[in-house]
Amino acid sequence: QVQLVESGGGLVQAGGSLRLSCAASGRIFRINAMGWYRQAPGKPREMVATITSDDNTNVADSVKGRFTISRDNTKREVFLQMNSLKPEDTAVYSCYVNAGYYSGVNAIASSLHWGQGTQVTVPS
Repeated sequence: QVQLVESGGGLVQAGGSLRLSCAASGRIFRINAMGWYRQAPGKPREMVATITSDDNTNVADSVKGRFTISRDNTKREVFLQMNSLKPEDTAVYSCYVNAGYYSGVNAIASSLHWGQGTQVTVPS
């Protein structure tokens, strides 16, 4: 009932920039939080950045000062602006949404949904 579509991944040289986008759709009546996680080969998934309904943000120390999370409430989109990219930023980036949505006649107050993931590659 909730779908996420990501875009913006790709290959970029070290020091370059990319902007990831993620759009949520479905029978959503409330966005509680949105954000991004990433997983590099052989490593556990890690939180990159999150943003809540009142625009409080949390950014991982490893990307602080280089990555910025923002969102467009009207379009139910979240963005990750990634600057000064490093080889260690190479990973699959997945967006998530914690949303309230309608399932049939029921209102689900909070449910977590994930996008399909988008590859970001920064060659060393």
